[in-house]
Amino acid sequence: MRQDNLQIDDQPGTQAGCRILRLDGPLVLTTMFAFQSTVRSDTSQTLIIDFTNVPYADSAGIGALVGAYVTRQHNGRNLALVGVSERVRHALQVTRVEDFFRFFDSVSAAEGGLVA
Repeated sequence: MRQDNLQIDDQPGTQAGCRILRLDGPLVLTTMFAFQSTVRSDTSQTLIIDFTNVPYADSAGIGALVGAYVTRQHNGRNLALVGVSERVRHALQVTRVEDFFRFFDSVSAAEGGLVA
């Protein structure tokens, strides 16, 4: 049985009130709990999640991502996704949640687009 691994690199952004999570690995049922815990503990005004090294996400991973969106929206905080692959983007389209998210090509573009 293959074991999926997700590494989460949590770092401050270049702008005040901004946090960046760089993910490396799939966002799936076996890895989503660490992701949820990291996102829930974040108190920044703007959270940028870098998906550049995320090859795929399953329904549990997408659910965790939607949960992050809902929590941040409810608290008036920003969420942006960077470097989302076609495969992950298609999964967001199929599950009809793509419109919840703001997508950027780079972390610097997301910081510039979300941090005032």
